[in-house]
Amino acid sequence: MTRIRRREETRRAFLRTAASLGAAGMVAAVAPLAMAQDAVAADLPGFPDGAGLYKSAYRNWVGEISADGLWACAPSTPDQVVAVVNWARENGWTVRARGYAHGWSPLTIPAGTGPGAPLLLVDTTAHLTGLALESTGPAAVRAGAGVSMETLLGYLEEHGLGVTAAPAPGDITIGGALAIDAHGTAVPADGESRLPGQTYGSLSNRVLSLTAVVWDEDSGAYALRTYQRDDPDCAALLTHLGRALVTEVVLRVGENSSLRCLSRTDIPAAELFAAPGGDGDRTFASFLDESGRAEAIWFAYTEFPWLKVWSVAPHRPLTSRRVTSPYNYPFSDNVPTAVARLAGTLVSDAAWYLAPVLGQAQLAASVLGLTTTVSADIWGPSKNTLLYIKPTTLRETANGYAVLTSRDQVQRVVAEFTAFYRERLAAYTAQGRFPVNGQVEIRVTGLDDPAEADSAGALPPLLSALRPRADHPEWDTAVWLDVLTLPGTPDAPAFFRELERFLLDTYDGGHALTRVEWSKGWAYTAEAAWADPEVIGTAVPASFTDGQGPGWDEAAEILDRLDPHRLFRNPFLDRLFT
Repeated sequence: MTRIRRREETRRAFLRTAASLGAAGMVAAVAPLAMAQDAVAADLPGFPDGAGLYKSAYRNWVGEISADGLWACAPSTPDQVVAVVNWARENGWTVRARGYAHGWSPLTIPAGTGPGAPLLLVDTTAHLTGLALESTGPAAVRAGAGVSMETLLGYLEEHGLGVTAAPAPGDITIGGALAIDAHGTAVPADGESRLPGQTYGSLSNRVLSLTAVVWDEDSGAYALRTYQRDDPDCAALLTHLGRALVTEVVLRVGENSSLRCLSRTDIPAAELFAAPGGDGDRTFASFLDESGRAEAIWFAYTEFPWLKVWSVAPHRPLTSRRVTSPYNYPFSDNVPTAVARLAGTLVSDAAWYLAPVLGQAQLAASVLGLTTTVSADIWGPSKNTLLYIKPTTLRETANGYAVLTSRDQVQRVVAEFTAFYRERLAAYTAQGRFPVNGQVEIRVTGLDDPAEADSAGALPPLLSALRPRADHPEWDTAVWLDVLTLPGTPDAPAFFRELERFLLDTYDGGHALTRVEWSKGWAYTAEAAWADPEVIGTAVPASFTDGQGPGWDEAAEILDRLDPHRLFRNPFLDRLFT
């Protein structure tokens, strides 16, 4: 009964999300409910004046984690954030920073959070949105934690600046992106040298300094403190998983590049994901060698992935269409009618056996859309090809992992994972079970080499999935692997558990190592994500411990010391850091 009830709850969550796909703009949650001042005084006595207090719901990206009737506020300044945090300490509340809620995992709040929880959401998107150039040679930008990626990249573009790679959604905040080491897809192409101010790692590796709300022993209260990149405490804050509250950062950036993005759907998976030394020369690794930037989207039960290949191109190639704004795949951002109807039928009628039909429909819509929108070959400033996911896209649940390895082992990892995925999906299907109706997504990045921050004494982010391993200096690359499916899909957790066990067992520190992708699904049991105590308590901490420098325990100690009253926590984080 518990399993059926959970499936029904996720089904309803998906239907709520589907109903909202037409909503415009970047919405952090449902519309806030403004509160009269006398009601505030009665319910939250002593709450700081002018901090924008209101009642709000919370919904994560797919609606699998939701809560109603939570107290939220929108401080107008970092000092006001401090006042709110100190009120929370004095009244026994916890504090959770909130951006656009574009995530899956329970790092902000866990499922089951009730309306009476003594929990305060601090909305960073309303006022913590300042942007200013900090320097130009080398370039750096100061940004409030609530600035969206789209706004940041647009601002940089106006000043001739940009980044090597970025997450595809524009509706994530800088603060949220840094909390979970958000990334794009990029490694050096053959013969390519890193440009000043650029990194092939995560956004966390761009931080030069950050300002956070931390405990001040001298004053006996929480206060703002700025940390430089060479400070050991900063190393824990660079990817803090929600165990801290950052208000502002200074990021290293570099000269902007124009990028060409070429899409292909003519290479069979058997060739693109072939084992090294196999037939065919159009392998995933070959495109990395050629351009350094590639992404594969492989819809379930199809044979031809959608491959995107970015390349640096100072001048527009003859066959490329110039693009002057981001989000150039409208067929993906606005779900085609046929795909929407199929997805709705799968969920509302429990017609999960239609997964192969949905996979074929998504591929067909992509192939047709690339042609009709002239999007198969586009070129423009980096922002306009790097950002391509809007809030209106089909919302799916996702698992996520990073496999650290050496560059020459990338194709091996891709081949081994896709072969296992294909075999297990076929086995489930033969039993009349259809755990995946979305897609496999593959991206490749460099690691968070602190030298790429171009800042003397810079330390690596302790909890970034891309933190280099001191005991494996040959590992310079990460293969990011995600599998997506509609919320509530039967057997998906069990299937994802098999994939996770394969990754953890196969890449256990020999020629490669698996780490979880913080923002997505991991620690699977046969019933749910973020539930396997062995993965949460042993496998994850071990993946950040190499015995040759600070690791998991040191990061946990720093975060506890900076927040001894444990205001920036939730029950899931308590389990993770115990």
